[in-house]
Amino acid sequence: MKAGRLTAGMNGKYFNLIFLAAVCLSLPYVSAHAMAQTIDEARQQELLHLLRQDCGSCHGMTLKGGLGPALTPEALEGKPNDYLRDTIILGRPEQAMPPWQGILSEDEVSWLVEQMKTGLNDGESK
Repeated sequence: MKAGRLTAGMNGKYFNLIFLAAVCLSLPYVSAHAMAQTIDEARQQELLHLLRQDCGSCHGMTLKGGLGPALTPEALEGKPNDYLRDTIILGRPEQAMPPWQGILSEDEVSWLVEQMKTGLNDGESK
């Protein structure tokens, strides 16, 4: 009787681990989708303008690099999203990168990071 309970408990444990792994793997998609839901279309357009103009003034108008490094999907490949978000929010004073904390919300910064990593749809950044 004990062996049967142990086996059932282990199966349940493995099911829970597999379920937890599936949820964790889907979080980036869910987070990006949720961010798009919280940032309306008008604000998304403002953020894209900011990315192209304000960020582009240092990172190049096509975001391929200038005073600052390129912000293209190829250049950002492998860089953790948290690192990119921290760079935008806190800046890099030693490298003339201003902090955007207090100007952009964390959701907006996360949305911008996603846009840079996937590339802008209109081809202006590629």
